[in-house]
Amino acid sequence: MDSVFKYRTTFKVRVGDINYGGHMGNDKFLLLFHDARIRFLESLGFSEVDIGDGIGLIMSEAHINFKAEVFLGDELSVDVSITDLQSVKFNIEYQVERISDEKLIATGYTRMVAFDYSKRKVCRIPEAFKEAGKR
Repeated sequence: MDSVFKYRTTFKVRVGDINYGGHMGNDKFLLLFHDARIRFLESLGFSEVDIGDGIGLIMSEAHINFKAEVFLGDELSVDVSITDLQSVKFNIEYQVERISDEKLIATGYTRMVAFDYSKRKVCRIPEAFKEAGKR
């Protein structure tokens, strides 16, 4: 990823994250991204339902690039940043590493769109959020 990560959080892999293959299931990576995104937004003073002016977020795309397996008990660090900030959408990029050996586990992004849930339509990203995302 060509971005500078602005936030880092950690997670421990739980038994419910493990699939029949004995490693973390691919579906759990989207949950990991979601939890990291929630923490990241909170660190900026926002949430998915309020990025300012009563505007929320809705996801339009998700991409995951798997690099290595993850096992029960592994501790992971997830770096998060905002990239490609436009008038109504932006990417949140993720980089996941296993803490014990600093091995790159996965990279990916989610495309987020500003959404007015009361009007059920896409709208402009509030200026306060744009400024916070540039910090």
